[in-house]
Amino acid sequence: MKKLATLIPTAVVAGLALAFAFSVAAQPQQVTAKVTRINGSARYSTDAANWMPLKVGMELGSGTVIQTAAGSIVDLVLGDLDVVAQPTPKVGDTLSYQPMAEQDALRLYGDTVLALDKMTALKTGMDEVRETQLDLRAGKLFGKVKKLSPASKYEVKLPNGVAGIRGTIYSITAQGVVSVLEGTVVLAYVGADGTVVTQVINAGYQFNVGTGQLIPLPAIEQRELASAAGEIVAVPGLISEPTVITVDQNQYFISPVSD
Repeated sequence: MKKLATLIPTAVVAGLALAFAFSVAAQPQQVTAKVTRINGSARYSTDAANWMPLKVGMELGSGTVIQTAAGSIVDLVLGDLDVVAQPTPKVGDTLSYQPMAEQDALRLYGDTVLALDKMTALKTGMDEVRETQLDLRAGKLFGKVKKLSPASKYEVKLPNGVAGIRGTIYSITAQGVVSVLEGTVVLAYVGADGTVVTQVINAGYQFNVGTGQLIPLPAIEQRELASAAGEIVAVPGLISEPTVITVDQNQYFISPVSD
């Protein structure tokens, strides 16, 4: 009995330690935005007072505000690249493999002001819960969002509303013009009469808060979104060059080994 009484506190302490370790491990991790391309010039601030030049390779955390100059473009990758495995080639095949990657990426156009309000990720077994909150204060933003888990959240705040993004290729302006090439965007904004209006914009459509019109995505917008989606994935130095592999189809005889 005495031995059992001695073991109980030890088991309790071990259980508490395990629970504490699990709670620490379960805390969301901060995600950074890496600057992968700058055409023109841009600056950033972490305190809304002091501004510094933005440079390729910088990693920006939550609370950072980015401002682009007129006619400039800035590309960002949120978090790490998830490289997609290619299928195993068949015997005798000669194939060219281009490594693919899934990523959350952003493109800021000229005269844009964007705040990175919140960027976190939480591993939950085989899944990952991501929370991204952006504040588009001025200008135009392009986004490419990989497939999100059901519990994940990706939002872009506007001066007059907020857009919820789900696995989407989209562009959005601070004035509330939303274009969707793939996926869905749900926009909630304050209407002219002061009421909150919710608008769903599916793939192939464009919505304008100013006019209240939902129209088929214009061809010029389709081309711009498709072009940006291709360019933003081709990040120099982050994805390796294609590799040509010829699978050996020769048969080799190996003599048996006897004792």
